[in-house]
Amino acid sequence: MPDEIIVSGRRLRVLDTKEKMTVADSFVMPSNKLGRGNGEAKFYVGNDGDGVRQFFGQPGFVLDCFMLRDDLVQYLNDTAPEYRHPEQPYRKLTQLPQLWVERMEKVKRLPSVVEFTATEQAQIAGPRVYINSDSQYYSLIRELSLPNITYIAAIKVLGDNGRLRYYLRLFVDYFGNEEHPSIEVEAEEQIEAEPISATEKEQLSKARIGQGKYRQDLLNQCPYCPITMVSDDRLLIASHIKPWAKSNEQEKLDPKNGFMFTPTYDFLFDRGFISFTDDKKMLVSPWLSRMTCSKLSLVDQRLYTHLPTEGRLHYLEYHRTSRFKGTL
Repeated sequence: MPDEIIVSGRRLRVLDTKEKMTVADSFVMPSNKLGRGNGEAKFYVGNDGDGVRQFFGQPGFVLDCFMLRDDLVQYLNDTAPEYRHPEQPYRKLTQLPQLWVERMEKVKRLPSVVEFTATEQAQIAGPRVYINSDSQYYSLIRELSLPNITYIAAIKVLGDNGRLRYYLRLFVDYFGNEEHPSIEVEAEEQIEAEPISATEKEQLSKARIGQGKYRQDLLNQCPYCPITMVSDDRLLIASHIKPWAKSNEQEKLDPKNGFMFTPTYDFLFDRGFISFTDDKKMLVSPWLSRMTCSKLSLVDQRLYTHLPTEGRLHYLEYHRTSRFKGTL
């Protein structure tokens, strides 16, 4: 995790990150709900204990929060497949496509940074810790969030003036998958519709999941993981730098559009939790906690001299700007 981040031109010192607080069905607005009821404004942030208290504060804490408009736009773009092809039985299932349009228009009218205060809902007995707020921006989180597949992460930061703040961001996780199931279906349909031979279709289909000729060509160029130096190809995954679904026909099969990584680093790279500079230094997302980075030995700006960047710089630029979970 980096020691500092720059957000909207302001340099902020990173203290720590709360990585994942899942948005439950009980929290969202009625239009997004799966079950009964109208939803509750309180949001569960964790069980009472040293970890929660160290991050948020002692009982009765007050949080000075902010979100970025561009992050909310990104969240809506990431959840667009679910709005179009819902996998969950939402209460207003048929209205979701139009709701997405309306919500995107609303978000784009927001200021670039939205700020609000949230407080611990301390009157609730028990070990669970909740926050609440009467801010319209807090209500917007409830309006935009799709339950179960949305989570909120928070970075605890200090500004130059010593002001303690919490940078909140919404992310989507399709039950452990990066892509919505409809994306895979569309990809296979696209391959099938291509005016090419059955053999070429098979190669495209295998390349999408890092197999076949694409994998072998990549192994010939990158016979080991440049981070762990593991060379046993049974333990290596052919990872696309620019995702298959976003690539043109040449890029989909181009071995320069890939690295060979061991599984943990493949996952981190594919999900945008790490990336690399043109001069082979690792970028670590601030949306990973210090504890996670320590356990995985992730160090921001660490040099990996064996990273094969030749012919891959334009793909890396795409990854940094479109895949990496950095800050704006």
